[in-house]
Amino acid sequence: MSENISAEAVKKLRDMTGAGMMDCKSALAEAKGNFDLAVEILRKKGLKNVGKRAGKVAAEGTLGVYVHPGDQIVAVVELNSETDFVARGEEFKQLAKDIAMQVAAMRPKYLSIEDIPAEVIEKEKEIILEQLGAAAKDKADKILPGKLAAFYGENVLLEQPYVKDEKGSQKVVDLINNLSAKLGEKITLRRFTCLVVGEGIEKAASNFAEEVAATIAG
Repeated sequence: MSENISAEAVKKLRDMTGAGMMDCKSALAEAKGNFDLAVEILRKKGLKNVGKRAGKVAAEGTLGVYVHPGDQIVAVVELNSETDFVARGEEFKQLAKDIAMQVAAMRPKYLSIEDIPAEVIEKEKEIILEQLGAAAKDKADKILPGKLAAFYGENVLLEQPYVKDEKGSQKVVDLINNLSAKLGEKITLRRFTCLVVGEGIEKAASNFAEEVAATIAG
């Protein structure tokens, strides 16, 4: 069947997915020319391959920058890939910018759950237990995971729901994994920072995070 797959079809699938030429030809052959099925095959293969690449070094990359209108807040993230070829791609650069916007809007404190100091997690558990009624404390083991997940969703960048996803079904880590699967290369978010004019100086309260969110919604 592979000999019947035209070069035009392979190129079309490559343009759609960013996958390698041979992978596209193989996927089209397996899908018997069905593009939708071929895309699904490539996605599954990509996710499988990404898992195998866990030990690879992602040392190339780009800086994603978001500057809020008015130049009062700026966020920067470092997104890494295995090769410069992927780092120079438009999808990769756009993802970095989108995550920078996420940082400006949601102001996370930590990059990953592993970055949270143990004492912070223990303190959060204490607060959750204190908030539970006497009857609910008997079910603490079942309640704590959900409460902690909510805490992570507010404070951990990779665990935050993506601000542009109205359904809230995608986390930032999902965006990274999806592009990693599509491109067949390990992609990691290394660090981030967010600077706000006057932050730490006593002045009238102004919620820049809400302003950023409103700008995105508009």
